[in-house]
Amino acid sequence: MAILVIAEHENGTVAPATLNTVAAAAKIGGDIHVLVAGQNVGGVAEAAAKIAGVAKVLVADNAAYANLLPENVAPLVAELGKGYSHVLAPATSNGKNILPRVAAQLDADQISEIISVESADTFKRPIYAGNAIATVQSNAAVKVITVRATGFDAVAAEGGSAAVEAVAAVHNAGTSAFVGEELAKSDRPELTAAKIVVSGGRGMQNGDNFKHLYALADKLGAGVGASRAAVDAGFVPNDMQVGQTGKIVAPQLYIAVGISGAIQHLAGMKDSKVIVAINKDEEAPIFQVADYGLVTDLFEAVPALESLV
Repeated sequence: MAILVIAEHENGTVAPATLNTVAAAAKIGGDIHVLVAGQNVGGVAEAAAKIAGVAKVLVADNAAYANLLPENVAPLVAELGKGYSHVLAPATSNGKNILPRVAAQLDADQISEIISVESADTFKRPIYAGNAIATVQSNAAVKVITVRATGFDAVAAEGGSAAVEAVAAVHNAGTSAFVGEELAKSDRPELTAAKIVVSGGRGMQNGDNFKHLYALADKLGAGVGASRAAVDAGFVPNDMQVGQTGKIVAPQLYIAVGISGAIQHLAGMKDSKVIVAINKDEEAPIFQVADYGLVTDLFEAVPALESLV
């Protein structure tokens, strides 16, 4: 039994979510092969070959796979996937975009965002915004699975010595083209990779008040997030949103400031190791999941906390 893992990569480096996905593959058992698709991805392939537990790296280096357009990458994965028992990808935007197409082309049922491997054909995944955990069993010949990175501890990025093999297959559907992208630039850690996250909610009142969180985050070396309410109100851009319809995070420390704790937000951060809530409403649902709670005015508490760091 061999497992194919689709590597997530950016700026010539292997994304951390790939390491968590390899960890999920290791729990299933069997040889683990990693597919690196893209253009000029030789460096990514070399890095993938060093990942602990990886037996082989397949490299599809072609202009058709630049920017991982799903219309081109999905047929490649489907073609290769026929020779594997499982096809896994991180539950990132790319993974969610590519794997449903792969499942359709393989006529297989997809299992989304697994957080646990019970056996080679049985997995657990959250449903109802994480309020229930479904156990899903599949008898498909090829099991197509996206992996929620926060559910698995990452394997070591070094220590492996996998063979690297080129893939000649080229699929170019010609139905889409990459036009451009606008990326938010920040010196702070990316939310999904940060060990500490400071998030603000509607209680911040406006976007200017997020300066208090930025100051605290800079001292802590933390990423800055927000609730959907804060994003919808226009306080901050939507790439900062944490929650069911935003980013899923599980840092060592999560500080929720002025966040009531709506179920959609909790779904994105309740796996954090330590949760600290600051809110003047002592009845706020966030306190039900918080390890430490401070019932006070955030505009007094956050500056005071920052002065102590």
